[in-house]
Amino acid sequence: MRFYLLVALILAALFFQVTLLNFISLWGVKPELVLIIVSFNAFLRGSREGALVGFLAGLFADLAMGSYIGLNALSLMAAGYLVGLTESKLYKDSVLIIMVLVWLSSFAAQLLNYILLTMVDVYISPGVALFNVILPSATYTALVAPLFYGSFYRSNQKGWLYVDSKI
Repeated sequence: MRFYLLVALILAALFFQVTLLNFISLWGVKPELVLIIVSFNAFLRGSREGALVGFLAGLFADLAMGSYIGLNALSLMAAGYLVGLTESKLYKDSVLIIMVLVWLSSFAAQLLNYILLTMVDVYISPGVALFNVILPSATYTALVAPLFYGSFYRSNQKGWLYVDSKI
């Protein structure tokens, strides 16, 4: 049941990310809702589940956007794995900690996307990529994350996402 609910959350986040969030972009960037869910899940459930959910979420994103299948799957899998490494090391109730983790995971995922794009001969100036896309998007995503973390955390502890074992 938990797995199906996570898939539904990811698909809903992806839907909002590619449709409605286009209307609230700031400086040409919008928050990465799918990455937020991957980061929350990895932080609360560990690196194994973080990598699995990140890969699936990235694959859904790749299929929805229709180009370079596997690009988001690899970057979200890496982000989920890295955030998951902090699962047993950091205090779960802190909004500041989750904001920092979401910022770092967004930065890392987008930097990996940039590196992978250069490997397939898509050239974007490093300065433009860093200062016009990666940093603003990571910051915007980190600022949006606290709006959803409390609900996700409570659901993971005692609600619909609660389960005794990991996926």
